Amino acid sequence: MNVFAPLFTVHIFGFAIDSDIVTQWGVMVVLIIVGFILTRKLSVDKPSKLQVGIEMAYDMVAGLVSDNMGEGYEGYVAFVGTLGIYLGILNLCGLIGFGPPTRNLSVVVGFTLITFFLIHYNAIKRKGIGGYLGSYAQPYAAMIPINIMEAIVFPLSLALRLFGNMLAAAIVMSLVYIGLGHISMFAQFAIPVLPHSFFDLFDGIIQTIIFVMLTIITIKIQADNH
Repeated sequence: MNVFAPLFTVHIFGFAIDSDIVTQWGVMVVLIIVGFILTRKLSVDKPSKLQVGIEMAYDMVAGLVSDNMGEGYEGYVAFVGTLGIYLGILNLCGLIGFGPPTRNLSVVVGFTLITFFLIHYNAIKRKGIGGYLGSYAQPYAAMIPINIMEAIVFPLSLALRLFGNMLAAAIVMSLVYIGLGHISMFAQFAIPVLPHSFFDLFDGIIQTIIFVMLTIITIKIQADNH
């Protein structure tokens, strides 16, 4: 089992698209369909148990945004919730036999670029272009190179943290299956449950939480303090 090789490759108009990208698109389509189904019969007067559950989940995300970003950031609830659900499902794909797409650097870079542009868009929106550019000279003009470097290094560290952890987990699970395969093919059925619980379930959830928390905290800091 080669963890670096895609599970399959699809060729569209001469472009080779590997399984990680296809899986990412598939999860996106499923989430859109599920989201439409779950929200098409919402009611103010007689909410169903499902609606109550959805509203509780929304309130939890709204509380997370409010506690960490403060007032005026209510519009980010949808983004934070979508990011957490989407990234979380991608990280957990290893539980159903697919390698997590986040082991692919191009997938992770896509998430990071969205976060990067949102952070700086929010800062420009709240401080204006002049205030945004002037913030790089704070507290002293000599800090401009360091502040610029900080702005560049953050998305790099965010991407490499997620990519490195998910790739390492995929490599370890690949080695587990290879080792068990030398013992018996039947050993590959039950024994991997425990390592899957840690490297796919626990690590996938932890990496999702870290990515989301760093995103919302940095959006706040870049706009208010930098």
